[in-house]
Amino acid sequence: MIGKLSGIIDSFARDHLILDVKGVGYLVHASGRTLSRIGQAGDPASVLIITQVREDAITLFGFAEEAERAWFKLLTSVQGVGAKVALSILSAVAPDKLGYVIASQDKAALTQADGVGPKLAVRILTELKDKAGKVELSVDTMSPSKGAKILEGAGEEGGVALDAVSALTNLGYARSEAFAAVMNVRGKANDNMRDDLQAIIRLALRELSA
Repeated sequence: MIGKLSGIIDSFARDHLILDVKGVGYLVHASGRTLSRIGQAGDPASVLIITQVREDAITLFGFAEEAERAWFKLLTSVQGVGAKVALSILSAVAPDKLGYVIASQDKAALTQADGVGPKLAVRILTELKDKAGKVELSVDTMSPSKGAKILEGAGEEGGVALDAVSALTNLGYARSEAFAAVMNVRGKANDNMRDDLQAIIRLALRELSA
């Protein structure tokens, strides 16, 4: 199985590139995000690979970063999400935002992707809710699974987080953006400030406008 390819970019198409590796041109399907980041025709490039083997074809999927490859694996574990839809989601939502989209149950963010309707979006959110934490975020952020438990939780901690997210979405921010800002702010705040709703909203707004 191929895990990585390094070579020279030969050409691009809407959903793939051809990578010349020592004279052999490999057709690699990729998200719009990877295709826009990897370089121009003639540039040297490396892509992480997932190889899909079927009776009638061997298909390569390429990723500019490990997080995107990990999300591809997770997304395609959901019934009804094939490789094409997974790449569409990764084109619409950055890998470092997907955990927050799932944890905050932001259906609107997923339906921006081609091929994802409301029913499929709900299935993805439901099936991946407890698995999203497997894809690591940066060390200074709260994991989506932990954040989701706080957002759902009873008591003051969950109430403050939920109220803050609600206030920010009422101001026009996407639910996943609001969720990420609130979780980050509460993770950095001291004990006295963590449950101060107005302070959390103010700091989250500052982070969102940065």
